[in-house]
Amino acid sequence: MIPQLAIGTVIMIVNAAIQAELFNAFARHLESLILWLRHRFKRFTNTAAIVIGALFVLFVHSIQVWIWATTFYLAGVFENWEPAVYFALVTFTTVGFGDITLGPDWRLLSGLTAANGFISFGWSTAYMVELVRRTA
Repeated sequence: MIPQLAIGTVIMIVNAAIQAELFNAFARHLESLILWLRHRFKRFTNTAAIVIGALFVLFVHSIQVWIWATTFYLAGVFENWEPAVYFALVTFTTVGFGDITLGPDWRLLSGLTAANGFISFGWSTAYMVELVRRTA
């Protein structure tokens, strides 16, 4: 139990740090992005900035899912990449189909993966609200 909690906690910290750094980098470049978009999209500048922001958030979530999938794969939870990525994605998004479950040795990681996704999506929602506010 302790190794699962330790591994899950480290992965959650890594994912939070990555999300913070990438969101900060995007925010630092947002004004120059909007200026660049004004020259190309004129009236649709705000729409283009919001779409780019949404795609960026999806990119950040993809990185986090891949980190969880890599953790599952390297820990030997899954023998192949496809089920590791599938399980990480389904659990991170808190869909949790239940067609693949973890054994007792690793099942705490599924809860931590879901908690990480829940926090990440909430943070991303707040980030997108701020992006919409700044482009309005």
